[in-house]
Amino acid sequence: MTSISKKIYFASDQHFGAPTPELSFPREQKFVAWLDEVKKDAEAIFLLGDLFDFWFEYKTVVPKGFVRILGKLAEIRDSGIPIYFFVGNHDLWMNDYFEKELNIPVFHDNQEYTFHGKTFLVGHGDGKGPGDLGYKRMKKVFTNPFSKWMFRWLHPDLGVGLAQYLSVKNKLISGAEDVTFLGEDNEWLIQYAKRKLETKHYNYLVFGHRHLPMKYTVGENAEYVNLGDWITYFTYGVFDGDTFEIKTFN
Repeated sequence: MTSISKKIYFASDQHFGAPTPELSFPREQKFVAWLDEVKKDAEAIFLLGDLFDFWFEYKTVVPKGFVRILGKLAEIRDSGIPIYFFVGNHDLWMNDYFEKELNIPVFHDNQEYTFHGKTFLVGHGDGKGPGDLGYKRMKKVFTNPFSKWMFRWLHPDLGVGLAQYLSVKNKLISGAEDVTFLGEDNEWLIQYAKRKLETKHYNYLVFGHRHLPMKYTVGENAEYVNLGDWITYFTYGVFDGDTFEIKTFN
């Protein structure tokens, strides 16, 4: 790793494209401004899923739009700053486009990292912990190779339009949750974090998906972190080599 003065940034759940491209555009501009700001001292940038409200990669086609976002990510990556992308429940059909075009690795499940002596478990967070059984069943259908093969036979205008509609309207697909704190026993990711700590210690267990920014102590020198979103809160996480904070981009 480079100098400890550098920082590691985390952001999640931008849902660009929702509810419409026109209404999403100011949020995209704000996120690009954030990327311009954090690139000044970033050691690495983690994007923890649902960057887009829908994403599907056909063999030769990806959803149009998001040019400013993709261009800024390419610029930052070309400058030598590592970027790591974790698929969420809205962009789980991402394959190798980011890897080939942007040199950004794409992960479909949790990954472990160590930065400056602190250990991290990082992921999007969908389908983890107890409960959420309807979504877990739905996810198995969506990630089934046959389901993806069938979807590719739809013309992109039809397939993308249908998926965007369902992404907003269907709670099981969207993974929408109550964005108020439900209490420790009812916060599935808190329960998941505690269970992970039974077998291995992490200083920080960092997830998105919940859309509710929070830091919650789940063990000795161990915190569960949820990054919030870029719809309501415009929050992000930053690790300075010593402590992890959730901040708001204004």
